[in-house]
Amino acid sequence: MTQPTEDELVSELDAWIDDHWMPDASLRQWRDRLADDGWAAPSWPQRWGGRGLPTWADDLVASRLTERGTVSTPLGGGMSLAAPTILAHGPDPVRERFLRPILTGEETWCQLFSEPGAGSDLAGLSTTAVRDGDEWIVNGQKVWNTSAHHADFGMLVARTDWDAPKHRGLTYFALPMHQPGVQVRPLRQMNFHQSFNEVFLTDARIPAEFVIGGICDGWAVAATTLAYERRYGAMGRPRYAETAGRVLDEARHEADEHFATYRWYPQRAGRADLLRERAEATGTNRNASVRQQIAEVTSMQSVSRWTAERARAARLLGRPPGAEGSIGKLATSNVARGSLRAHTSISGAHAMLAGSEPEMHAAVAEVLISVPAQSIAGGTDEIQKNILGERILGLPREPAVDKDVPFKLTRRN
Repeated sequence: MTQPTEDELVSELDAWIDDHWMPDASLRQWRDRLADDGWAAPSWPQRWGGRGLPTWADDLVASRLTERGTVSTPLGGGMSLAAPTILAHGPDPVRERFLRPILTGEETWCQLFSEPGAGSDLAGLSTTAVRDGDEWIVNGQKVWNTSAHHADFGMLVARTDWDAPKHRGLTYFALPMHQPGVQVRPLRQMNFHQSFNEVFLTDARIPAEFVIGGICDGWAVAATTLAYERRYGAMGRPRYAETAGRVLDEARHEADEHFATYRWYPQRAGRADLLRERAEATGTNRNASVRQQIAEVTSMQSVSRWTAERARAARLLGRPPGAEGSIGKLATSNVARGSLRAHTSISGAHAMLAGSEPEMHAAVAEVLISVPAQSIAGGTDEIQKNILGERILGLPREPAVDKDVPFKLTRRN
């Protein structure tokens, strides 16, 4: 089948919007209509609600929908992490059950990977899933779980075979979150935000058919999610039209709730945008060392932006996430740390003051205690370097004494 050009696709979409836009419907009704006609995720196969178009069509259509004053697909980990993972690994009954409710926003998702004793060494996790007839029984603890307090399902990786080596005994599940065996508690951070949760699983139950990928194939499935997660962290807030209508009102409310979780992320990224203003306000812009630090951060930002553009170009060509994700993640960490050093040189001891200080002072104080998280979340800097060294540069793998040892015999935590 001949694929449309970008101009042809935009023209077809514009005609469809003219005929179908329903500003006074509910957000769910509008997204149902998008999914019915294949505009929610046009690169998906037609069988799963798409149009079978090239990958570049997704960004083009989403941007055009917003430009025309309408709304695209739901925000959050469902569309960005769960859906591409389910599409890639299936099986078909799982795709049939979960993809449509993700497209319409009927069901939301969170990620249940890290544990108190398994963060960077994720394959060392010890949450267990044991088959019991038509269900799996899950016990364990997860941590750093964004949106777990309101998600309908969790992307859960659990150990199903203790006799296999740690990477080969894991299975990836869709865990129903609203059940007695799932307890979610918020985590209060040292910057006073509560963006994450810890989740306790006590005889939680998962239907046997909710396995994503295959039994004991969970590591490969999780790797797909993690590859998309590095891109997901750079996604920005959509700019909805200020016109009236129920769809847009509900979409703006959805965005407010979603991005409230991430309101401290600009500080985590270092607030490089404040450096020049702060230097001018304090007179340190005449300090050669400060000027050099600001120039260094600005240069690193430019290089990071070019890497992100290269990653976007690769995605538009239909390529899966590659080295750009790890490179971009490391670059973001470097920018954040460079910004922190510059803020410290500019503000001195005042950088530690918060509360009653002017808003900019408070933001700088929050930078100091938030930036360390940038090098941890989504895979530590050390893990990203291992990925690049081993998988991209072909360097020898890091020694792993437990690689072929049954997990029950390995030392943990």
